[in-house]
Amino acid sequence: MSADVEKIDLQVRRLVVPIPTDYDETIALYERLVPPVDTHRFGQMASWDAVLELARINAPLGFMIYWRTDVTSVMAGSGTGWKSTEYLMGNHTIAEQMARYDPSVMLHAPLRTLIYADKNGDTQFAVDQPSSLFSSYEDERIAAVGEHLDELVAGLLEHMDAPVPDQLRH
Repeated sequence: MSADVEKIDLQVRRLVVPIPTDYDETIALYERLVPPVDTHRFGQMASWDAVLELARINAPLGFMIYWRTDVTSVMAGSGTGWKSTEYLMGNHTIAEQMARYDPSVMLHAPLRTLIYADKNGDTQFAVDQPSSLFSSYEDERIAAVGEHLDELVAGLLEHMDAPVPDQLRH
């Protein structure tokens, strides 16, 4: 039995942005600006409108942390000495605006982000540009949400006093 397998090529733009504060300060700032998602509380909402309101309150810059790992700790003993923390950052109410058209967008929502200290000790913020991910779905409604996410990432970087790449401005 053979199945038709859809194959989609994806070209993604990774943005690596220098952050003007040291690694530990940047982690603390990021986690203040992007609070953890309260899945229990979201699960108690009686309607989607209530979920949307809670998301507006819980994610003032548009994003919440869905997952976090201290890469430095899990790589201990490997000889890999980078200080880094990885996150899944997003907003399920924004993801829903794409998933209604194609559930496979959830491969890229929430967004993966990484904060790390480079070989010189300078702090960097890495993210795959949302619009480059979501334009691959060849649906203008999904692509438009990707561009909105670019703007939200730009706003987050501004709050971190970091330079905003031109590619995030639409």
